[in-house]
Amino acid sequence: MGKIRVVELNEKERKALAEGFRTGKSHAFRKNCQLVLLKSEGRASKEVGGILQINVVTVNSWLDRYEAEGIEGLRVKPGRGRKQVLDPEADKEKVRQAVEKERQRLKQAKLILEQDLGKQFSLKTLKRFLKKVAADTKG
Repeated sequence: MGKIRVVELNEKERKALAEGFRTGKSHAFRKNCQLVLLKSEGRASKEVGGILQINVVTVNSWLDRYEAEGIEGLRVKPGRGRKQVLDPEADKEKVRQAVEKERQRLKQAKLILEQDLGKQFSLKTLKRFLKKVAADTKG
């Protein structure tokens, strides 16, 4: 068994991490704050990984980011995850026209859009897009 890596925190850092853990907007950020707090207590990476249900390598990666960038390094950076198939800005008008043309046959509108936009997507994706656009125009 190797040496346990302990993160030394001053009172200000500990307070900021505790606040991030309690009130952070994203679940991932709160979890990462908790990770650093647990490691500062002298716990092993394997134990922290077991508590948070993540891999030991992930625990150590987040620790590296915290040590390099501070608390801001614990936030998930924009651009992660799957990109949208239909862009609300660029595709909104074409979607509106296709749905107006085939108001009663959404499957047909989907086929028209796939040809026009050169993109493949499911009927469910089109319905989700329509809901999102409708919600954006109401609010």
